[in-house]
Amino acid sequence: MFTDRIHAARLLAKRLATYRSSHPLVLAIPRGAVPMAELIANELDGDLDVVLVRKLGAPFQPELALGAIDETGHITLNDFAGQIGLDKSYITNLARTELAVLHERRCQYSDRPPLAVADRTVIVVDDGLATGATMIAALTALRAQKPAKLICAVPVAPPDTLHRVARLADEVVCLEAPIGFQAVGQFYLSFPQVDDEEVIAILKARPVQDQA
Repeated sequence: MFTDRIHAARLLAKRLATYRSSHPLVLAIPRGAVPMAELIANELDGDLDVVLVRKLGAPFQPELALGAIDETGHITLNDFAGQIGLDKSYITNLARTELAVLHERRCQYSDRPPLAVADRTVIVVDDGLATGATMIAALTALRAQKPAKLICAVPVAPPDTLHRVARLADEVVCLEAPIGFQAVGQFYLSFPQVDDEEVIAILKARPVQDQA
């Protein structure tokens, strides 16, 4: 459906054009969404930052998200996580490890604190949702900071995931919601990894317009 992430970001920016006048805060879920959020922030005359969350993978299949953790240490678990008989210590230990990674990444990506969310129009961007665990964790963490409006913007996601996400956002903008969803990458002709160096370069090159 999409040539690459930039193609998808351009399409999302068009759908989000109504927010250009509100000087939105565009938050990317690293790493893949950062180049997308940069383009969207440019198109909407908004600020750019990242919202850091980490997936909590299952021991038997690390790519399967049991849930996610945000920078505050808050854990969001998927509904099925309690049904597979995991020892609670597994989640506790994994969460401790992933929280340390989040703190390290915040220091790595930026030499300033996160931009303030309160009373702003906040657009959270990812390059696609599968289980939606990281987006759910991000929206949950951001809602607690009292944004004026909280928007989830993604190119593609399965319908059931969109239903779960919609309960946490004021608006969900999704370009495609195919029933035969297997993985985010199947909907891109080109879907390379985005590395930390690219993320750092994008964030450092972006002027901060408003930290209030």
